[in-house]
Amino acid sequence: MRALINGGRVQQKTIRLHMLLKEILSEKRCVNMRIFLELLRIIFIFILLGGLAWLLIGEIYTEKNVQKYQWLGAIGIYMLLYLLYKNRLQFSGWYKGAGRKKLPKKVSWILICLALSLLILPLIIGAAMN
Repeated sequence: MRALINGGRVQQKTIRLHMLLKEILSEKRCVNMRIFLELLRIIFIFILLGGLAWLLIGEIYTEKNVQKYQWLGAIGIYMLLYLLYKNRLQFSGWYKGAGRKKLPKKVSWILICLALSLLILPLIIGAAMN
């Protein structure tokens, strides 16, 4: 009789462990899905907003000498998009895990100045070559 009772306890513990493991795995799947959805969101944001910004700025870089250096403007655009995501958009997404914090203000200002410089630099180089 005692063997049955102990066996029943072991079986109940095994069932509880199995249920707990199943719950953990489903939570892990949920976290993985959130990460996947957030990565898709980042890609979509960068393609959509980067493309729109490039349509606006591409009209400015129409001179022949400026077109050679328009890749500098593209780097500036994506730097600004990175700042936008890191300081604002990451807090409204699907991912709720650790490591979500804004860039320090000093770093943000340095990157903004650098990005704006990269956006203007093709125009300066193009004007200097004429």
